[in-house]
Amino acid sequence: MLTKEKLERINILAKKAKEEGLSDKEKKEQKQLREEYLNNVRSSFKNQFKTMTVIDPAGNDVTPQKVRDLQKRNKMH
Repeated sequence: MLTKEKLERINILAKKAKEEGLSDKEKKEQKQLREEYLNNVRSSFKNQFKTMTVIDPAGNDVTPQKVRDLQKRNKMH
């Protein structure tokens, strides 16, 4: 999870980019922070799938095979 300070910095850099532009150093920092943020979001999303089960209206388990495979790999680790 990203710290509150890093999230605030992402927002500060985004605002500054819109208003006046960023230096090369700030652009690099923004890119790194955004990548870290996206990796965190992807990881959280993937963790949600590890516990997901899809049930159709008839009560049948219709969880996609990709999700089942991910869950099996998770149980192995």
